[in-house]
Amino acid sequence: MKMEYIEISAKTVDEAITEAIIKLGTTHDKIEYEVIEKGSAGFLGIARKDAVIRARKKNDVVDNIREFLEKVFNAMDIDAEILIEKEENSNVINVELKGSDMGILIGKRGQTLDALQYLANLAVNKNAEEYVKIKLDTENYRKRRRETLENLAKNIAFKVKRTRRPVSLEPMNPFERRVIHSTLQNDKFVTTHSEGEEPYRHVVVTPKRDR
Repeated sequence: MKMEYIEISAKTVDEAITEAIIKLGTTHDKIEYEVIEKGSAGFLGIARKDAVIRARKKNDVVDNIREFLEKVFNAMDIDAEILIEKEENSNVINVELKGSDMGILIGKRGQTLDALQYLANLAVNKNAEEYVKIKLDTENYRKRRRETLENLAKNIAFKVKRTRRPVSLEPMNPFERRVIHSTLQNDKFVTTHSEGEEPYRHVVVTPKRDR
């Protein structure tokens, strides 16, 4: 959750900011503050007023991701551990979810997980200084789904080679269609293309004419 403001008093605004940075355990660029009282030196030190500020630590991208997901899980009454890791030299942030109710989060063919990933990207990038790409996964679902699709693509390609007839697959999301296309892109006997409109867009595997 977003950190609450703390109130700091000091001789000057600059000193108050410095004290806030120390108390919050952060750096100048990672706090936000508002000046309540600028303070005054008074006359010969008489009637001097301290400067007063309210300050808190800024949420970074990781904080925002965690805050968004925690709100969603609280609403769904799901107890999930959220592990967040930023890829080096990349704008990709990997989020691993762990818990006892992960099947609910995956949904049919990963549709719930995909929807949650889409919403997390929208929510976090709304106020982000630079775009980040959030990848959500749980129980290694993404890898397992890719392997399943790769095997499906190879089996369908074998059927098309044998029957010399095109085969239309079930509707898939863009990620799943890309897996099918990439798995068969170097196949000498079949070609692939997508047909239809979202959310019913699907891959068609067709025998190559010159074969």
